[in-house]
Amino acid sequence: MSFAVVAALLTIIPGLDTVLVLRASIVQGRLRGYATALGINTGAMMWGIAAAVGASALLAASETAFTVLKLAGAAYMVWLGATMLWRSFRRNASASVGLDAPGRPRGGLASAWAKGAGTNLLNPKVGVFYIAMIPQFIPEGASLLAMGIALAGVHNLLGLIWFSLIINGTHLVRGKLQKPGFVRATDRFTGVALVGFGTSLALKSH
Repeated sequence: MSFAVVAALLTIIPGLDTVLVLRASIVQGRLRGYATALGINTGAMMWGIAAAVGASALLAASETAFTVLKLAGAAYMVWLGATMLWRSFRRNASASVGLDAPGRPRGGLASAWAKGAGTNLLNPKVGVFYIAMIPQFIPEGASLLAMGIALAGVHNLLGLIWFSLIINGTHLVRGKLQKPGFVRATDRFTGVALVGFGTSLALKSH
């Protein structure tokens, strides 16, 4: 319960994950919003398992490993954001916002899932968070792997509830939000957020 409280507070703080799910829900629809959310949760679960077995401890202790993963993640986020910005300024509005025709999104569910998972897995600060938090909530004598998975599962469940609120709330007014001007603005906002986050990640020290 103590971990759930901490995880809930961290979940509802606006961040890159929320931006990605919100953008997918507005531009590509509810299913791709959920696919993005599940990708993010997959990344979080893998980090939780890594923290439980000690892999994230190595990441936290190794400056080289942290730097390599940090730069890879930063490059991926900047590329993803720059691609969104570039598409949003193309003449063909349907191509720029990720639509082939009104209401027909480009990119499959696997692509949406991969974006969510990739963004989370390539963010080393998620790993550092898990290695800092999970051990504090593992009872003495409990299985590290089992508890690591259980705690990451709690975080994922809370995240899915939060993302569901965002996705379904967006779906109710999606018709208004899918106007070309608003969708282009959404892509530009998301693109700037990704580029900014990636740049910040690259410039920050361990």
